Amino acid sequence: MKRITLITTIFLLAYQLCAQQKSIEFVEYDLDNGLHVILHQKNKTPVVAVTMLYHVGSKNEDPKRTGFAHFFEHLLFEGSENIERGEFAKYVQNAGGTYNANTSADRTFYYELLPSNQLEMGLWLESERLLHAKIDDEGIETQREVVKEERRQRVDNTPYGSILEEVLKRAYKDHPYQWTTIGSLSHLNSAKKEEFAEFYKTFYVPNNATLSIAGDIDIENTKKLIQQYFGEIPRGGDIPRPTIEEASLNKEVKATVNDKIFLPAVVHAFRIPEQGSEDYYAVEMLTNLLSNGKSSRIYRSVVEEQEKSVQAQVIPLSFEDPGLSITFCIASRGVDVDDLNDAVDAEYEKVRKQLISEKEFQKLRNQIENQKLSSFSTVAGIAEALANYHTYYGDANLINTEIDRYMSVTREDLMRVANKYFVPDNRVRLYYVPGY
Repeated sequence: MKRITLITTIFLLAYQLCAQQKSIEFVEYDLDNGLHVILHQKNKTPVVAVTMLYHVGSKNEDPKRTGFAHFFEHLLFEGSENIERGEFAKYVQNAGGTYNANTSADRTFYYELLPSNQLEMGLWLESERLLHAKIDDEGIETQREVVKEERRQRVDNTPYGSILEEVLKRAYKDHPYQWTTIGSLSHLNSAKKEEFAEFYKTFYVPNNATLSIAGDIDIENTKKLIQQYFGEIPRGGDIPRPTIEEASLNKEVKATVNDKIFLPAVVHAFRIPEQGSEDYYAVEMLTNLLSNGKSSRIYRSVVEEQEKSVQAQVIPLSFEDPGLSITFCIASRGVDVDDLNDAVDAEYEKVRKQLISEKEFQKLRNQIENQKLSSFSTVAGIAEALANYHTYYGDANLINTEIDRYMSVTREDLMRVANKYFVPDNRVRLYYVPGY
């Protein structure tokens, strides 16, 4: 017992020292039009990340017009009144930079990673996307085809590619999380240009955006450039937000899905609390314990020891509103799905009934700390994290302090949330079986 106490003490001291050394400084402020700005100066390398987070995702869509947020992720690279079609990429690439974007249920995020002497160009590009986006018939038709091809590659022609759609429509009956970000192609095909323009006018406005910049910058000069490129953009109207609270499942939802696969699979999707809530941190740690990596409990048990599964992984869906923790296991050849399901259930049962060991707990804490700190190892990671923390929590400084919330989780907390959330009455269970 003394040795364990000593190990714990050393770990906590090391963590406190590391936390002190890793403090990330930043300044933040609002423009008069509501655009929130966060700036982090790090002059070690001549690189700057220019990022823009729009607080709009698939949950903000009309149920009869799903897929709009993801569609706009593509459409807003089409050009603007001052950027010709296809020229956006050329500006970034010719400057030696990279760019990309992604969409979730809760946000749309754009970034450019540029040589620091190209900061002004990055600001110009993002201001054009915000103020002068090109929404015309040619761009809409082009991106409709892009989205169709993306769906064919990622969903329709990929084994197990429909898992998210099959889970979400059963896990949520009222909340707009019930559809995926790619949405319905029939909705996109039916939508008129005026509907796309209205979506842009509603959500792509300064008061629904966070401009986060990190890297080799001068703070005062960057503020002047931001005012120059964004200060005169008009503020938008009030942003509509969904207020639906999804009722508890109260019983296990079971279904069998036929798919073009050779090996069957078992999917467990547990409803979990919204990100940032008191239970969220214990749930995330428990998910890591069970299903993250080859040393996790489920992988070690059902893949390596029992050889009932060839693959076991977690698909975390941490949302602004209550989300899901999805465990996905592909059965080994000849293994029945009920047998695989029972093997996975046995691992849930263990964490519900037994405290994890002190040694395993310290390993878990180390993993969480490493994951969080490594995500802040680049200027792009820092810029994105600052934008996320401000948008979802209203506190960008959580980039420095959120780790404390994880470190305050106890072994007893892990058992408590296991019995609250990782139970059959709180999940969707799917069996994927070969079939057409």
